[in-house]
Order: sequence, then structure tokens, then C-alpha cells
Amino acid sequence: METLAIALGALILYIVAYNTYGKWLARKIFKLDPEANVPSVALNDNQDYVPTSKSVIFGHHFTSIAGTGPIVGPALAVIWGWVPALIWVLFGSILIGAVHDFGSLVVSVRNRGQTVGDIAGRVLAPRTRVLFLTILFMALTIVLAIFGLVIAAVFRSYPTSIFPCMVQIPIAVIIGLWLHRKGMNILIPSLITLAIMYLTVLYGNVGLLGQFNQALAGWPTIVWVAVLLIYSYVASVLPVWLLLQPRDYINSLQLLSALALVVVGLVAAAFIGGAPVVEGGARTSLEIVAPSFNLHPAGAPMIFPFLFITIACGAISGFHCLVSSGTSSKQLKCETDAQFVGYGSMLTEGFLAVLVILACVAGIGLGSHDPANAGNMLTGSAAFTARYADWASAGGLAAKVGAFVEGSAAFLRALGLPAGFGVALMGVFVASFAATTLDTACRLQRYVVQELASTFAPKVSATALASEAYDLDNNVKGADRATGEAADHKPHAANPLVWLTNKHGATIFAIVVAGFIASLKASPTADMGTGGMILWPLFGATNQLLAGLAFLVITFWMWRRNIPIWFVAIPAAFMLVLPGIAMMMNIFGEGGYIAKGNYLLTGIGLATMVLEVWMIVEALAAFPKAKGVLEPSLPPLPAVAPSSESA
Repeated sequence: METLAIALGALILYIVAYNTYGKWLARKIFKLDPEANVPSVALNDNQDYVPTSKSVIFGHHFTSIAGTGPIVGPALAVIWGWVPALIWVLFGSILIGAVHDFGSLVVSVRNRGQTVGDIAGRVLAPRTRVLFLTILFMALTIVLAIFGLVIAAVFRSYPTSIFPCMVQIPIAVIIGLWLHRKGMNILIPSLITLAIMYLTVLYGNVGLLGQFNQALAGWPTIVWVAVLLIYSYVASVLPVWLLLQPRDYINSLQLLSALALVVVGLVAAAFIGGAPVVEGGARTSLEIVAPSFNLHPAGAPMIFPFLFITIACGAISGFHCLVSSGTSSKQLKCETDAQFVGYGSMLTEGFLAVLVILACVAGIGLGSHDPANAGNMLTGSAAFTARYADWASAGGLAAKVGAFVEGSAAFLRALGLPAGFGVALMGVFVASFAATTLDTACRLQRYVVQELASTFAPKVSATALASEAYDLDNNVKGADRATGEAADHKPHAANPLVWLTNKHGATIFAIVVAGFIASLKASPTADMGTGGMILWPLFGATNQLLAGLAFLVITFWMWRRNIPIWFVAIPAAFMLVLPGIAMMMNIFGEGGYIAKGNYLLTGIGLATMVLEVWMIVEALAAFPKAKGVLEPSLPPLPAVAPSSESA
């Protein structure tokens, strides 16, 4: 019953937090206004800026921020004990993560949907814009390079997840076209799609469908990476209503329904025990089989600060500020929806992380395959010990995902669902999260590239923000579209960077860079397509540093408006110091990058630290002079609405 009490207690805590702390932030601090003119309306281009209902945006936002982060992070962090992991997830998500996501969304909505990187240049100091955007580019490049590998690995481990993930793409496009033209509700067609997906999961090993899944599971990693990056390009340049919104909404229904099944299965396991491990055997009682604390597991780094780097999504993740300010802020049709989308999505992700922890410390105890002998089923503490013998055995992608998939499938088996169906459903769960993060990350990288390019190639083409009056007609001489006055403009040929301000050029550049890194081999014996693993060790600390920098932007935006900042300034300091310590330990510590002779990671890690310190110095210099002083306002909106190509 302890496991059930933790799950229900976490759910109640999140509901209370949303209706108290979240509501206080919305009403008293950010003072959300239902009548405010939001970017999706003011800059509606039917491409990136599209007014959208909050339920659909919630689906996009939740599936985009979650990815595999709230699964692999907690699934590894329980090696230090389930209590530290649970405490960090609960209080981190409520007091830090949700505030970070909510704040990033609100600040972006009130700055025409600009990303936090663009906003940094106005609220902190002009130089910080390029610094922040550079950090964003580095972080997103790693995400794009690695997530194709992640999805390929999931497909190989759980072939029955392939067709359900693929079939939702054409169906989402059909739904998007239908809804856009007919203006009908998205719920009914999405539920029909969900039923189709569940049927393909149930029969994923049968007949032609099973042969199809097995054939694609055998594709080389590099082929999957190439296919997924091409898909990401298409998803990035299409209007959000055509693929991104309906697909993410369908995914959100699938993910939330799967979570609901896991919770119901957990309740059943708590009262009647898990399904018998062998036919005709006794039901296994549900109990936590992991140690409460294990501060020195074999081969693991120190719990402090690495617990806070290992569990990112689920507690606090810098990647979330990119989704909040990159895509969601451009679709919010009412300011008051920001609490539901920003604060609510993070709490939902926190609850997912709680279930992951329970699946790994209690679920696998109901019956899990022995990693050393797949034909042997283990129960109780033996199941946990076999998977978490040391850091190396627990740290691989397959081990982390496998612990969650098998643990949560054990909850489903308690309901009487077939074991194969439970495992396949959880495989789809993981692959769907990863896929939505991949295509959203590509779109975000497109914005970042466009914003960086616009810095060095001004007045040539509008950025995705459509916030400056660039010459959209390619005139060398003519009238300025914002003022109507005569003006000279640089022709496109005058600056070779101009094509990067175009959505197609920026997206192609993003996937080519990521594809080149991914095409490398992580080691001489590894497959092509694993190159993302070369830079992956940097992502944990870099991602959390990004959260600290986003908090810094939010803090300055509030400081300039005389809004109390203590509840964002304290998390900002926390998220700047701890990841910084972790990064330096990774570089200079015993067994770190220098000790291993890995000068690539050393160089990139040090460069990241230099950029961070530079931004902090700029912030400290500006802080005394910023209180109550508003940043420079944005340029006037174009007199003529931007074309979809400009986005």
C-alpha cells in the first residue's frame, strides 16, 4: 500500500499546487489578462502564429517537453535511493520546474512570441542575445543528433511500437486538414485514431503487421536517423495546424490514457497483487524493493550535485523554456490559458516521473526479466538488484527504458492485460514522447538559426518572430513596409547568410549539422548513426544551465517591472550553481574528460562555461541599473501582415 499511497499523495499534491501556488502566480504575480492581445492573434500567419484552444496546446506542450527525459532520468536516479529521487521530482517540479515553464511562456507571450534567447538581448544586455542563442543552438544540436538514435533503439527493442507511431502521422495530417477547413472539434477524430493505434499495438506481432514491424526494426541506425531527420524537416516547415498540433494532441491522448492505465494497474496491484509470474502461481505483493537511500552506489558519481543533473525533465529542464517561448507562446489564444499550459503541463510531467520511479522500484519487483538471462524472471529485491547492480549496468539507454517499460507493464498485467500488450503499449509510450520532442526541437532550432542569422543579415527577410519590418519584397530601393518612407535595402545577394533567415534554409542547415554529428560512430565498434552519443555527456549539465539562464531572463523581466523576484531569483541561483559545479567536475574531476583525454568534450564544456559566466557578468553589471527601468520596446509591427514564407 506504500506504493499506492505515494502515487495518490503525489497526485493530490500536484492538484493542490496547481490551484494554490499556480493560481497565485497567474493572478497576483503575472496578472494574466483574458483580454490581452496575444501574439497568435496580432501576428497570425496561419503558419507558426495560430490561435489555438488550450487543450490542443496542452497536448503539444506536454508531449514536447516530456520526451524520454522524465523516463530515463528518474529510472537511473533511483540508484541513489527512491527517496531522494522522489523528493527532487515533487518539490523541483512544483517550486522550480513549473515556475520556469510558466514564466518563460508568459514572458514570451508578452514579447510577441520571441524566444528567451531573443528576449535576453533586451532585458539583460544586447550581447547576451547572441550568447544565449549560441547556447540554445548547441543544446538543440545535441537533441537532434541523439533523439533519432533514441527512437531507433526503442523501435529495435519494441518492434510492435513502430507501426502505431508511424500511422498517426498521415492520420494527423488528414485530421489537421479536415479541422482547418471544417472547423470541427478535434476530440472525436482523435479518439478514433487512438482506438486504431491501440488495435495496431494489440496485433503488432500478428501477420503482415508483425512482419512489417520486424522488417523495419532491422533497419540500420543510420537509416532511422536519416528518415527521422527528414520527417523533422517536413514537420518543421509545415503549418502547425497541419501536423504538429493534431499529432501532438493524438499523442497526448495516447500518453494520458496510458498513464491512467498504469495508475489503475497500480491500484489493482496494491489490493490484489501483481499477475502471477508463472501460470498458476501466486500473485506477487506490491512493495518497494529498492533501498530508500543508497548514497554510494558502485561506480556512480556523487549524489550531490549529480542527482539534480540526472533528473532534469520531471523536475526542471532548460529545454522546456524553448518549447514555452518557441512554439507554445505563438499558439496561445488567451493569456489566462498560460497557467494550464505552462504550469499544468510541468506538473503532469512531474506525476509521470513519480510513476516512473514507482515502476522502477516497485513495478519490476512484480516480475522482471533478468538482464543477464532474458528467459529468467526475477521478483522482489532480486529484480531491482539485477538491474541496478552498479552505475554502468543501470546507465545504458536500454537498461533505463527497460526498467520503466517492464515495471509499468507489470502494473498493467495486474489488470489481466496480456504481458505482450503491456510491454508494446509502454514501448509506444516511450517512442511517441521521443518523436514529438524530435520534431518540436527541429522547429525550435529553425527559430534559433533564423534569429542568429537575422543578427548578421538584417533587413533582408523577416525572422520567424515577424517582429521587425524587414524588406519582404526583396527591393533594393523602395518603401519601408513599417513606415511607408523611402528606404534602401540590401538585396538578397549582398549577404550569404540571408538564406538562413528563410524557414527552409534554416531547417536544412539544422538537420544537416545534426545529421553530420549523428552519422559519426560513437566508438570504433559502434554503428553509424550513434555519433550523437559523443556529445551526449554534455547535455545534462548544459540543459540545466540553460534553465538557470532562462530564470535569469525571467528575473530581469520582472525586476524591470517592480514585480517580486525572490521565487525566481532563488531557483535561478540554484540552477546556475549546481550545473556549473557538475560541469566542472565532469571536466576536471577524477575520471573526467581531461583525465580520459577527451579534449572535444573538454573544449565544448569549457566554451559553455565561458558563455554562462559571460552572461552572468553581464547580468550582474546590469542588475543595479535595471530595477523599475523598462527594456527598449519592440519595433512597430509591419503595416502589412507577414507572409507565411517569412516565418
